[in-house]
Amino acid sequence: MKLYEAESPNALRVWVFMAEKGIEIPRVPVDLFKGGNLAEDYLAKNPMGRVPVLELDDGSYLSESVAICRYLEGVQPEPNLFGKDALDMARIEMWNRRAEINFFGNVAMAFRNLTGIFKDRETCVPEWGKVAAEEARNKLGVFETRLGESEYVAGDRFTIADITLAVAIRFAERVQGMGNFDVEIARPHIERWLDVVVKRPSFANR
Repeated sequence: MKLYEAESPNALRVWVFMAEKGIEIPRVPVDLFKGGNLAEDYLAKNPMGRVPVLELDDGSYLSESVAICRYLEGVQPEPNLFGKDALDMARIEMWNRRAEINFFGNVAMAFRNLTGIFKDRETCVPEWGKVAAEEARNKLGVFETRLGESEYVAGDRFTIADITLAVAIRFAERVQGMGNFDVEIARPHIERWLDVVVKRPSFANR
């Protein structure tokens, strides 16, 4: 297998997941700023032009970071990060999607539309960026409440939902100043949880 990747939040999600599993996969760098993800040979691997992409041993490809993580979970089930029974899987999926859609996605849209970092290849709408930043800030309050009730995002153990939210928060910490927005990360329950999560070996030096 090979992992086509670049330094990005979604690649980080896969890196952390692999580290939790103890999985090593050769990596092939893709230069986003030079448009490497838009080259014809890369689009043949992933027509959406996003990273990461996992090349399987049979020559087929998987993209979308959570799909890649699900595949790796199937290949190496332990430690379990997606759920052990129907209810556990559903609860983890629920919180992972909440983190992905309501916080992570809005931070990304705020960043892209307020910084115009990829304005040479996409239409940027600053007004949309401002709305996305406000939505991210509001929805982070849901996680603050949740983490006041629960040790981890989806329950009493570390799962993919914690990886998604932690990666999104780390991304927000890095890009807020670039886009002149603030999602107000400094909240007591989130800070308690984040301090525990980022001290895990899988997050070391990432």
